[in-house]
Amino acid sequence: MPNTQRTLPFHDGRRAPQLGLGVWQVKDDEAATVVKTALDIGYRSIDTAAIYGNETGVGRGIATSGVAREDLFVATKVWNDRHGHDSTRAAFEESLEKLGLDYVDLYLIHWPAPQQARFVQAWETLIQLRDEGRAKSIGVCNFNIPHLQELLDETGVLPVINQIELHPHFQQAELREFHTEHDIITEAWSPLGRGRLWEDTTLAGIAAKHGRSVAQVILRWHVQLGNMAIPKSVTPSRMRENLAVFDFTLDDQDMAAIAALDRADGRGGPDPEEFSGF
Repeated sequence: MPNTQRTLPFHDGRRAPQLGLGVWQVKDDEAATVVKTALDIGYRSIDTAAIYGNETGVGRGIATSGVAREDLFVATKVWNDRHGHDSTRAAFEESLEKLGLDYVDLYLIHWPAPQQARFVQAWETLIQLRDEGRAKSIGVCNFNIPHLQELLDETGVLPVINQIELHPHFQQAELREFHTEHDIITEAWSPLGRGRLWEDTTLAGIAAKHGRSVAQVILRWHVQLGNMAIPKSVTPSRMRENLAVFDFTLDDQDMAAIAALDRADGRGGPDPEEFSGF
């Protein structure tokens, strides 16, 4: 199996590539070219969302890539204003139509938006879509432990993935431990810290030691932690660089040094307890 195809198992029996391409902030009219380029390079996992406004372009890129549908892993997400049984199903149908697909490999609740108290209704609809075979696997993004526990208590079904902000400055150890205990894959968004880590002297030193870039060191850290990650890039050379992390290993000293970079104020995105998205 080539290094671009390394996969991780889900608790539902399916698998997904450990590294994929994120397309947040990629414009719809550019997404087709970006996605096709990534698939030409060797990516097989593409992560988009309704709120990104680029599902149509992503679908065009998939359609023109020449890669067999069964060899791809496509994920999209329901936005916060569509939580609820009927509205979540309608949002799913819209995403599927824009993507031009008969099914998605992973459908996610984008944020819990706990103020609305409707994410359990959305989750119940995702379970139905999974049972219908139209969303092969189902997961969530940005859920904290109480949100995950509520899903379990109300439905008896836990997500295969929780996609969360995760990078060396914001490591979320307690949440990752809960994931491990409940067989939930941790998937990192903003896995490279949105460029805020390039000048970190610890990471730069580890990169020099291995003859790698800082981005490669961070992505290798994710790999060794067992995380999935979806770095975003529109540059072919950077896409290739981000995939080329399976032929070296960080030692225990490296991993400990990166663990020490965690910060109490390291979050760069919204707080899931407060964010509604409206």
